[in-house]
Amino acid sequence: MLQSRFASRTAHRGLGKLARTFSSSSSRWDEKPIMNRYSRIVTQSKDQGASQAMLYATEGITDDSDFQKAMVGVGSVCHLLGLGQVIKASIYESDMIGYQFGTVGVSDGISNGTAAMNYSLQSRDLIADQVETAAGGHWLDGMVVVPGCDKNMPGVLMALGRLNRPGLMVYGGTIRAGSCEGQPQLDVISAFQSYGKYLQDGKTAEAEAFRYSTVRHACPGPGACGGMYTANTMASAAEALGMTLPGSSSFTAESQDKIDECKSVGAAMRNLIEKNILPRDIMTKAAFENAMTLVMILGGSTNAVLHLIAMAHSVGITLTVDDFARVSDATPFLANLKPSGKYVMEDLSNIGGVPKVLHYLMKNKFIDGNTLTVTGKTLGENLERWVHKHGELPVNQDIIRPLENPLKATGHIRILRGNLAPGGAVAKITGKEGLSFTGKARAFNTEEEFITAVESGSIKKGEKTVVVLRYLGPKGGPGMREMLKPTSLIMGAGLGHDVACLTDGRFSGGSHGFCVGHVVPEAQVGGPIALVEDGDTISIDAVSNTMELLITPEEMERRRTAWKAPPLKVSQGTLFKYVKTVTDASRGCVTDS
Repeated sequence: MLQSRFASRTAHRGLGKLARTFSSSSSRWDEKPIMNRYSRIVTQSKDQGASQAMLYATEGITDDSDFQKAMVGVGSVCHLLGLGQVIKASIYESDMIGYQFGTVGVSDGISNGTAAMNYSLQSRDLIADQVETAAGGHWLDGMVVVPGCDKNMPGVLMALGRLNRPGLMVYGGTIRAGSCEGQPQLDVISAFQSYGKYLQDGKTAEAEAFRYSTVRHACPGPGACGGMYTANTMASAAEALGMTLPGSSSFTAESQDKIDECKSVGAAMRNLIEKNILPRDIMTKAAFENAMTLVMILGGSTNAVLHLIAMAHSVGITLTVDDFARVSDATPFLANLKPSGKYVMEDLSNIGGVPKVLHYLMKNKFIDGNTLTVTGKTLGENLERWVHKHGELPVNQDIIRPLENPLKATGHIRILRGNLAPGGAVAKITGKEGLSFTGKARAFNTEEEFITAVESGSIKKGEKTVVVLRYLGPKGGPGMREMLKPTSLIMGAGLGHDVACLTDGRFSGGSHGFCVGHVVPEAQVGGPIALVEDGDTISIDAVSNTMELLITPEEMERRRTAWKAPPLKVSQGTLFKYVKTVTDASRGCVTDS
């Protein structure tokens, strides 16, 4: 059925039309599987001899018969070339030709807390452009994309959505938990928070030894950050969307399961190409509803709001912050995972991974099992096969709570509006930090100014303070830096119940505490966040979903009239191009709108 349904489909705007016109009038593409639906543009025409000559010089092409095979790209982000090699070998074993290439990748763990973080969100769209360009520029028949960090996953999936050629994603995998004496379970957030604890403990030799030991043992090997931070959030969302093979999002980076997954990709890609199953057949509105629901269940990163909106845009679907508000109101928070919980993704993998969670949700009618996936089967079919082999989600575990006993009855992601964020803001409220916060504003125009304030002791325990971090949005940052270092410093210094953070930048999935980001409009374009003054009272309510600067409308207007936009921080290069094209956070920070 799938073959007849999808075999006649082509894609990618004008390029799909060119591919269709290439077939002769005496034959039909749906008579038998066409493997070289796109590459035939350059491999079959006698007037494309130069193209063919260049291809003969590449690995895998030995005679004319190879030009009948599918040419499949393997787009590996930066450090994941090794997994890409395993995938490429599986493509050859499935009688196709594999072409591997790398894309840029920014490690948020390395760049966070510095100006290098300006490049992080921008890298998402740069990765999308690179993958789209490599596939579109070489008439590749399909794409396997291999991301491993926060912006990688939405970037490569945006490219697949734009291209709309057969493709799937293989997650590079999560890191194992680290450990050292006195700390049995560490991750990269432990390292971030160690500096705040060092300050709290008085910068003693013992405090430094503790800090060093934490940093030295937090990351024991390869893989993306281990908690339900942005990387694991987006990998899980991609699996719920149907764009990965079952289990991909929870296999650890160094596991045999991850290698076995890579070895199975060739057969999966051959099936996708034979049946011409396309990303836009898979990434439907129902599939995005499944992904949003899983993000709420798992306590995932607020970055999922930005990224899922951008991914939906790439396939022509309108997703808004109001969709997240609606899903959050209808979905409980069940996962006892870091940063606010106890466990890491490796622990979830050990009890059967994301497929068991999805099956549990499907059985209880929280997600739709009828959506198509890259296996060629529905999500429900995949999940039934998984639990038949591995069993259902265990009841005697503390990682995923039962629906009747959630950590929070509604989702942790709250969409706030008010006179401080008329265009919306995104809060991460798990309930542990309370559901409301009112305090006196301390405004900072740079992340570094705030770090200095904490180091000097001017942010005090017992004083309810709303730290306002501004001019850090997509245009003002530029690039909407994550405020992981500030939140880690707050939590590490024991200020978690005294300080709320409000920013037109973003928060890492590893951030926790009372955090509100993605404030729209941002300060750089004159949003009300630019008008906050030290000592103002700010009230945030995650029940009524409001955020208010408690000054009179007349005072707000006086400040608005007096405000002048500061100059942009960049005047050339990739960040300047980003500033000139990027939309606001509530529209996903896309650059092709």
